[in-house]
Amino acid sequence: MSQLFYLKECSSTNDEISKFLLYQNSDFIGLHTFNQTKGRGQYGNVWTPTAGKNLAYTLAVKTQNILCSDFIFNYYTAIIVRDFLAKLADYDVKIKWPNDIILKGKKIVGILIEKKKINQNKYFIIGTGINILQEKFDEISNAGSLLTQTGHRFDLEELAFTLHEYLAEKLKNIPSDQEILELFNLNLFRKDEISVFEIEKERQNGIIRKADEKGELWVELEDGMHSFYHKEVKLLY
Repeated sequence: MSQLFYLKECSSTNDEISKFLLYQNSDFIGLHTFNQTKGRGQYGNVWTPTAGKNLAYTLAVKTQNILCSDFIFNYYTAIIVRDFLAKLADYDVKIKWPNDIILKGKKIVGILIEKKKINQNKYFIIGTGINILQEKFDEISNAGSLLTQTGHRFDLEELAFTLHEYLAEKLKNIPSDQEILELFNLNLFRKDEISVFEIEKERQNGIIRKADEKGELWVELEDGMHSFYHKEVKLLY
């Protein structure tokens, strides 16, 4: 059973969802808004949406129902969101390690997964920010939206509902770790392509070869293979 709640405005759906978990017994509880004022991104980044143009959506899932590691769960969440948007946009969508979603070279989704204990239960709090109708991104040159990348105006409410139903269904039966890892690498942005990276404030050419089960990214540089955790390397695109 799943439930989806709506707030006209909130600071962060990841923070506000705790209020909806106190008296609900559903396995999947979602919260969405089209006006999030203080969204957070992965590892302390700030996600700044435009009111009425984009979707901030959070899904709470009890950790006891998730048997894979945190890294693999992070990958699987990115895969589900990628698959959902690929069907919606009818275009090849990629995952920029560790969990940004890229459509035609532009980031349209950011995902933030947190663990919280609420009312004696432990949850994965999956926060997803999707740029849907926004057309201008000021100085953020690598950001885009479903509108800018497809030319199609999607209905915000319908998209929120179908996303919630899709994620809840896909999280009921999680594939094996190996299958998740293979799917993640199959859809990895700029895999096996020469790219530019920023490493310790210096730019280097390299080739992404794979993401592994420990959450590390393997990049082939001029002096050989290197593995990185998030924030140790920045892909410039």
